[in-house]
Amino acid sequence: MSIWTRISEAIAALTSGEGLAAVFDRLRNGPIPERSIGFTIGVIALGAKMAKADGEVTRDEVATFRRIFHIAPEEEANAARVYNLARQDVAGFDAYARKIAALFNKEGQPLCADDRNVLIDILEGLFQIAMADGRYHPSEDAFLVEVSRIFGLDDRCFRVLRGRFVEGAPRDPFDVLGIAADASVEEARRAWREAVKDSHPDRMIARGVPVEAIKLAERRLIAINAAWHEIQSRVAA
Repeated sequence: MSIWTRISEAIAALTSGEGLAAVFDRLRNGPIPERSIGFTIGVIALGAKMAKADGEVTRDEVATFRRIFHIAPEEEANAARVYNLARQDVAGFDAYARKIAALFNKEGQPLCADDRNVLIDILEGLFQIAMADGRYHPSEDAFLVEVSRIFGLDDRCFRVLRGRFVEGAPRDPFDVLGIAADASVEEARRAWREAVKDSHPDRMIARGVPVEAIKLAERRLIAINAAWHEIQSRVAA
């Protein structure tokens, strides 16, 4: 059963007047496989709201969902239903962000690596939507900064994502690999290998990214490999 059919069934169980946010409330204490539904609704719900952050929803921003998620022709109606419900929901983007964070964070416990990574996966999808029209509006930046804060991600993580997607934003290869600027080549190599491993489709699916969204890893791997090659070049020079 596809992710879209599962979400559509969850939406069908809503009572009159309930919005997409109610699905989150039911998923929060659900089994681990439901995290993939939480991921998908999270990207769509926040993406639908961010698409309006700069005051204009463009075709490019809507079309970006097709680049993030593989949607089979027979599932287009279900996917459209989720997106339209997200656009109509009166819940603010910060309320959605908190619900998503609660789905992956265990209250009173530190954020584990896989949970942190899936929140980064969601933020990456949102950056793709923000940049779909070729511009990075200040209101989109403010939106993403606040979502990142609610997710509990640090400033360095946000800088890496902004540098990856926004033309002209600073890009530090050591930041990309999460290591200190004076790290040795061996430390950089280990960090690069671990980052590549974290971006493997099997690892992403295991932590809650649906198979329909594995394309998210493509751009990340390009950035990770570019960072490693730049560090190697600096040492060789």
